[in-house]
Amino acid sequence: MRGCRPRALLCGLLAAVAAVAAGGRALPHLSDDVPFRVNWPGTEFSLPTTGVLYKEDNYIIMTTVDKEKYKCILPLIASGNEEEEKDYKGPTPGELLEPLFKQSSCSYRIESYWTYEVCHGKHIRQYHEEKETGQKINIQEYYLGNMMMKNPLSEPEGQMTPYYPVEMGNGTPCSLRQNLPRSSTVMYICHPEAKHEILSVAEVTTCEYEVVILTPLLCNHPKYRFRASPVNDIFCQSLPGSPLKPHNLEQLEKQQEMMKMPFRRVKEGVGWWKYEFCYGKYVHQYHEDKESGKTSVVVGTWNKEEHIEWSKKNAARTYYLREDGTQTVRMVSHFYGNGDVCDLTEKPRQVTVKLKCKESDSPHAVTIYMLEPHSCQYILGVESPVICKILDTADEHGLLSVPS
Repeated sequence: MRGCRPRALLCGLLAAVAAVAAGGRALPHLSDDVPFRVNWPGTEFSLPTTGVLYKEDNYIIMTTVDKEKYKCILPLIASGNEEEEKDYKGPTPGELLEPLFKQSSCSYRIESYWTYEVCHGKHIRQYHEEKETGQKINIQEYYLGNMMMKNPLSEPEGQMTPYYPVEMGNGTPCSLRQNLPRSSTVMYICHPEAKHEILSVAEVTTCEYEVVILTPLLCNHPKYRFRASPVNDIFCQSLPGSPLKPHNLEQLEKQQEMMKMPFRRVKEGVGWWKYEFCYGKYVHQYHEDKESGKTSVVVGTWNKEEHIEWSKKNAARTYYLREDGTQTVRMVSHFYGNGDVCDLTEKPRQVTVKLKCKESDSPHAVTIYMLEPHSCQYILGVESPVICKILDTADEHGLLSVPS
């Protein structure tokens, strides 16, 4: 297989799953209903012994565009309720629903014009009542199905929401279909807290209907319980000479994390002046008044080349010494210049934005403050736990490997 980029790596893995499945192995059918998740567990790893099944020899070798190699172990089958269904010796779904049919009970659904009546195992009626002068009631009605047929439809296999279908025929003749009788399929679905109510009525084709009934009676049968789709994990272990996870994929994940950061564009401040910070673009200071409107001052704008020149004379990175003696970046400083000209200094305003790692119980908490140590020269501090995750991407100029 040719090298693939990390963004396309997942697609390549799923394509490989499909290819192996085509070769006759019992893999989950690829569809939107079968989710996959790629894990990067490292070399010290034991395959799970419950849930989805795996074999050590059921793997493929994936190679990235940077020649990083990974052994990816694929799932064999998605195990759901198969074992429980196999061992089930209780009543059939028809027997579980039998009390509902014998009670002569009916369920109703009232819509804006039509009312639907389902008398289980007997008939389905669609009707509308209008009171005329003299309290006479005029009824417009159609039977969408009568008499439960002797043999229910074949039970569906592999449904994410399993149902037990019952065919109802011999309804009111349909003029749009050469007076053929209307017919319906009643689909009984397990719901532990339901009271046999009608969830929906739909005309799937002309004069043919589907009626969905929620009932607790089927919930005693393992086949008809709601099935949450199992997540099929793919385990990719790095081979010698390759990082735990593809380098470009790690960079992409950090970029995505940065895109979720709450401080990329934020408005803060108390008192007369408030300020607006847009990461990689600008810092503004403004005041809003109901009468005079908004007064805005550009404190600084981002220019990568100017920042690099600034970083050659100033500390763009600040380090933190860990207990094991190693250093890690704790804060980066970015220079935003070319702000509006200051009346006091007759020079453009400028601001140093300090992005600092700050641990917190709230993972997306942000603390922002503005200082003015010298006239029209500012410091904007931004502190957040989210920053901790991307500081190690900072280069010698303090630039982060994330999109502006």
